[in-house]
Amino acid sequence: MSKIDPNKLLISSDFYSVQGEGKSTGVPSYFIRLGLCNLTCGMSNRFLKALINAKELEDGEIFVGDLHASGEATWTCDSTSQWAWRGEDKDFQYLIDHWKEQSIYEDIKDGVIHLIWTGGEPTIKGHQVAINNFMNYWYEQDSHAFNPYHEIETNGTVYIDDELFYKLDQINCSPKLANSGMREKQRIVPEAIKRIMEHKNYQFKFVISTEDDVKELFRDFVEPFEIPLKNVVCMPGLDDQADFHERTQFCLEMAKKYRFTGMTRLHISAWDKTLNV
Repeated sequence: MSKIDPNKLLISSDFYSVQGEGKSTGVPSYFIRLGLCNLTCGMSNRFLKALINAKELEDGEIFVGDLHASGEATWTCDSTSQWAWRGEDKDFQYLIDHWKEQSIYEDIKDGVIHLIWTGGEPTIKGHQVAINNFMNYWYEQDSHAFNPYHEIETNGTVYIDDELFYKLDQINCSPKLANSGMREKQRIVPEAIKRIMEHKNYQFKFVISTEDDVKELFRDFVEPFEIPLKNVVCMPGLDDQADFHERTQFCLEMAKKYRFTGMTRLHISAWDKTLNV
């Protein structure tokens, strides 16, 4: 993993939109996508390295990875074209200035617009330090009526250290199932999962395509870690408007049967496959 500068944010993209998944669905949000990830869902490491070397993907392009194509996975990470080329080191002041330019600074500072730290994987240790340092820097710049709302999107495979953990308002953990093509020891890290469950406000979000996926998430996550069903959210494997209603109905039927919270991917309904809108 490349070294991350703790005094900068390695940003692949950042944009103002609306949260389309989980319990914050519908909330105006500013997404900060950080570079690098410790998983390669839908792809082998060899395939990802070849992509990086060839630099053939266009920004925001969605594609099928080699594990997906061979049937070893049923989906490919839809943000690979964002995080795989690391991104660009940005000074901490960059985001603050950018928010002011867009006239959304006060609403972000007041928590009306949520901040979503995503990736890639934002809990990679270097990112944890950089995010924490950014928060400290921001508070020193403007502590008056300072009440931002920080969500973090994580795959739940990295332990979140105290310095960042207690500054987060919400942890959105999206554990990966076997349908990601990742090995079990890569995607299930008990100490990281248990850590998330210590937080005051967390949810485990699962992407399901079949009832077998539901059975797997209960077998590998809900039951062994005793995750309360009120903290379990499922969404359909969905990346195309044409499938939106059928896939959403499937997910809601599974919610009725298994008692988790069933939701959809609202941004697909609004913007189809487009990223960063």
